[in-house]
Amino acid sequence: MSNVLPVAGHFSFETGIFDPQTLSGMFIKQLYTGCLSEAAYYIESNGEAAVIDPLRDIDAYLGLANERKARIKYIFETHFHADFVSGHLDLGKVTGAPIVYGPGTNTKFPVHVAKDGELFKVGDLTIEVLHTPGHTLESTCYLLKDAMGKNHCVFTGDTLFVGDVGRPDLAQKGAEITMNDLAGMMYDSIHTKLFPLADEVIVYPAHGPGSSCGKNLGPETHSTIGAEKKNNYALKASTKEEFIKVVTDGIVAPPSYFPINAKINKEGYDPLDEVLIEGLKALSIDEFKQLTKEDVIILDTRRADVFTQGFVPGSVSIGLEGRFAEWAGSLLPFDAPIVLVTEPGQEKETIVRLARVGFDKVRGYLQGGYDAWKNAGEEIDLIIDIEADELMMDIPHDKNLVVVDVRRPTEYADGHLKDAVNLSLSDMNDPATMANLEDEQNLYVHCAGGYRSVIAASLLKRQGYHNLRNIVGGWGKIKEQEKAEIVKETSVLN
Repeated sequence: MSNVLPVAGHFSFETGIFDPQTLSGMFIKQLYTGCLSEAAYYIESNGEAAVIDPLRDIDAYLGLANERKARIKYIFETHFHADFVSGHLDLGKVTGAPIVYGPGTNTKFPVHVAKDGELFKVGDLTIEVLHTPGHTLESTCYLLKDAMGKNHCVFTGDTLFVGDVGRPDLAQKGAEITMNDLAGMMYDSIHTKLFPLADEVIVYPAHGPGSSCGKNLGPETHSTIGAEKKNNYALKASTKEEFIKVVTDGIVAPPSYFPINAKINKEGYDPLDEVLIEGLKALSIDEFKQLTKEDVIILDTRRADVFTQGFVPGSVSIGLEGRFAEWAGSLLPFDAPIVLVTEPGQEKETIVRLARVGFDKVRGYLQGGYDAWKNAGEEIDLIIDIEADELMMDIPHDKNLVVVDVRRPTEYADGHLKDAVNLSLSDMNDPATMANLEDEQNLYVHCAGGYRSVIAASLLKRQGYHNLRNIVGGWGKIKEQEKAEIVKETSVLN
């Protein structure tokens, strides 16, 4: 998804439509990637362009510049991203544009480390560096001034979101720098660099709703300084101490892949073109079987409701229709090779989306997909789907029945079936978390709607648990059942 963003008063939040020809030499476009809740930005004036926080697949930025006959002059990074691998290296190599980071940045590749207050010209526009440590130490916002020198908008990275601020726990250094220290830095950064800006200055953050880089991001992907002062819970804190308390309260552990991606962004990575050449190898059934004798992950990216009807034994299901890259990063090992089973034609999309979170070891895909495997008479496996009303009928009659609720602990606490075991999907990257489940138990697995439960069921199958059912429609359907005994108390399986 991409939106041309507001430069005057003609933009519609409802439609996302804006006529760029009325912008008086200023063009801003948000390129939003829903499955990562990530926003990159393309800024242009008089044939010169800049890109802020690009994803690893850079074709969209190059395409825009080519279409509009512009030259990408700068690549700005707001910080070392933890939730995705940035496209700064590949984009810099293709365009020759310098990669700009904020003060205090150290990398293993050439960058321009900007000074606080440093100015960059893009056509008639000026971009000012605002060093805003807090989310990370090098976190930096970029203030865009129009041709007249008036502050127009600020690209806030993970410092300020719509309705939230960035989490301050990712750059802790033991006793040297704590989460509270970072939260205090963020308070100072926001109040000295962003609060003085006029209320009408537009806020363009790096993330929208669903991102794990904050606690509870709002539904929109842009706002204004005035709106955030009025509505953002963190900005309404009256003191620094209160800010630290409300920002740090209730922070859950970040996804396990965050430190891996931050390290990749700091140290570098292989070009995406090379990753695609390796990954787009069509494997015959014999070649596929030979690879699976090694320590590889078989990743099936078909829809969850298709996967349950039949799959290659040992496969992990993570469907492209959900938050695919996030769950892949959270659940799959980065040091293990991957072979793919996809819907025909979705091989490249799968590899690109894996690469966005740092997976570079795709060894190829099963030519012809699952249908080719099945039609060749190879062994298959499946997961039994049941409706919520069947679960209600089975509970009184099966003493070995165990309901496994794979939602987050907060979702579980809001309401769950009596005696259900909470085994959060995010914890299932470690097989030890399943150790309390017994072989003789009949496992009935559910999440909120059905996507996560199929992932969980595939992981359970891979660990040798075969007496299981997937509850179609998940909690949404279960709570509608008249016989459902719903309680609100937490019981987490460790």
